[in-house]
Amino acid sequence: MASTQDAWYISLLGLAEHFRTSNPPDIKSCIQCLQAVFNFKPPQRVEARTHLQLGNILLTHTKNIDLARTHLEQSWCLSQTINGFDDVKFEAASVLAELFEQQGQPTHSKPILRKAIELSQHSVYWHCRLIFQLAQIHATEREYEVASSLLGVGVDYAQISNAAYTRVLFLLSRVMLLLIDKKIQEVLPLLNQAGHLVDSWMGSPHQKEYLKVFFLVLQVCHYLMAGQVKSVKPCLKQLQQSIQTIMAPAWPDDDTVCGTAPGESFVWLSRQQLYVLVYLVTVMHSAQAGYMDKAHKYTEKALAQIDKLTASGFSESVTLVGARSGAALAWRLRMALVEHAALCRLVCGGKAHALHEIARAAHLLTVAPTAASAAAHTPQLHCLLGLYAMSMNCMEAAEAQFLTAIHMSQERDLWMFAKLNLAIVYLRGRRDNDLAQLMEQVRPEALPAYAHGLRAASYYVLGLQAFFQARYNEAKRYLRETLKMANAEDLNRLTSCSLVLLGHIFLSINNSRESMNMVTPAMQLASKIPDVHVQLWASAILKDLYRIAGDTERENEAYTMHCNFSQSLLKDHFQATQLPQHALVHWTQGPPPALPPPPQHSNPT
Repeated sequence: MASTQDAWYISLLGLAEHFRTSNPPDIKSCIQCLQAVFNFKPPQRVEARTHLQLGNILLTHTKNIDLARTHLEQSWCLSQTINGFDDVKFEAASVLAELFEQQGQPTHSKPILRKAIELSQHSVYWHCRLIFQLAQIHATEREYEVASSLLGVGVDYAQISNAAYTRVLFLLSRVMLLLIDKKIQEVLPLLNQAGHLVDSWMGSPHQKEYLKVFFLVLQVCHYLMAGQVKSVKPCLKQLQQSIQTIMAPAWPDDDTVCGTAPGESFVWLSRQQLYVLVYLVTVMHSAQAGYMDKAHKYTEKALAQIDKLTASGFSESVTLVGARSGAALAWRLRMALVEHAALCRLVCGGKAHALHEIARAAHLLTVAPTAASAAAHTPQLHCLLGLYAMSMNCMEAAEAQFLTAIHMSQERDLWMFAKLNLAIVYLRGRRDNDLAQLMEQVRPEALPAYAHGLRAASYYVLGLQAFFQARYNEAKRYLRETLKMANAEDLNRLTSCSLVLLGHIFLSINNSRESMNMVTPAMQLASKIPDVHVQLWASAILKDLYRIAGDTERENEAYTMHCNFSQSLLKDHFQATQLPQHALVHWTQGPPPALPPPPQHSNPT
């Protein structure tokens, strides 16, 4: 009788696999065959494996999440007591924990993964993979110290297990978390250690190149977080060269790169994902440096690449973000690119185009992969809306948007950015009491030591405040500090803004020569960015300077230039006010309001 039962369930398993691999797959029949296996009371191993198969198929091909979870829970429960059954046991734990996380129940994921990590110490591959997964969940929950500690355990375990490549992956992942947590003092020694390990790598050249790209991405981000746009250039150039090497047709696939060692079957991201990420950091660099046309060009290329990858399946190998998390990563990359596109449009004076990008970001929020993803990006969207409202002279709306961003955000750098812009709103509204209270929080000495760009911006706002109060010598002192810091790191927008404001100050104290010395390079730099608002400001000052000098021809040229900039901005202002998306400036709570669907891509102009 037992042999007949064996024949029955073995036949059913074979039939289920036949239906699964048919073209097209017959998933319904596959599921029916697998469910029928339980009628023959198969051995515990078969029962556990079948529950796992059913859980995976239901997750992949149906919307019956509850039933999938039940099967995965049964597989995990049955397999824990079976020796030498690692693949089923730990895959069940991993998939079940990921499912709980996707359902917003990470507290259920953590004990499953801790138990699996405890049971998997003999299996290098599963032990490392499960540590990565648990660290990822803690990081998502902003429990960075716990996540970092886990990754530290991974570094030591990989070293003991002679998994040199995975050891560096753990180390770089830990650096990434410390960067996110702004623990800059702890980042540098670990980043240097990782850099030394990558440089002295004696193993596979393909693994070395992958680790090098991971290392360079972190190094570039470290510089960009500080606003060190000039210092980052050599690293960024190296990163761009490395990604071209990895994307070459002759480069092997990710599985080949990993090699055959049991504990080294990981890549941080697939090479296609890395390609988009390098585009993103290039966009970030261009935006900070003030090369807006370049930033826009790379944004469009990156978005087109994401569309291509999304259509073909974004994650094809076992990456550290998780096989099922490729779509979520695509969403995050797309959102970051769209946010930068909106910022670039605002700088260039294209408010209507910027509004389309902001609306596209608002639409992305409504299709976020998780509530946590939406919550992380909502403050940034409010900040963008504040900048848009400022450019439209909607100061009440700008104030409301910046206050919303400050209230919602848990990111210190975003708080400071929003508060510096809010200070300008208060300045323009002559709200001296509100401004005095706010400036205490955003003075340069109150900002983190690493935040070079924010500190330079803080000096600029102090200079602007002193200018508005006709304290011209003090304003010059602050603005020269901004110029010193901005020039040191090629922060071209801050440089052009500081130069034109200094030009205005010198004009106000009847020093035409110094005013011209400031405004001329300001106009040249603003044209290069291009920053239409600085060009408008500079052309107005030039007109007055040429009038004072009695140079009628150049005065008329500057006047014509000023009129052209002004008319262009007024026309764009009117277009933006007519768009239904303009209503977003009044959104400060809940999900974004319903809007017409945004175009897939904005056309470059």
